[in-house]
Amino acid sequence: MATVTCAFCGGKGLDPFGIPSYRSKCQVCSGKGNVEAKEHSIECAFCGGTGVFPGRRVTCYVCGGKGVVTKPKLGKVCPECDGKGKARQLPDLPCVTCKGKGQI
Repeated sequence: MATVTCAFCGGKGLDPFGIPSYRSKCQVCSGKGNVEAKEHSIECAFCGGTGVFPGRRVTCYVCGGKGVVTKPKLGKVCPECDGKGKARQLPDLPCVTCKGKGQI
């Protein structure tokens, strides 16, 4: 395991949207500013490593707000989404083939 900066709060330990209060702890890292990730992790393609579900004020459900996902065994670019992690027909949803990781 490796310790990485929490993508959702940017390492500040506070909810980036101030919900319910500007002093509320980050729901991903519990106020610590960092999270545990597996050694072989890659940036989440669906949220672009921000930890935030695109266009919303909630955590990315592909990476859980960490901003990184476990690297797939093959490590090849997903042919369905071209590595973007988003479904072609419904770009608000993660790609079904790679589960939003951008790689298979």
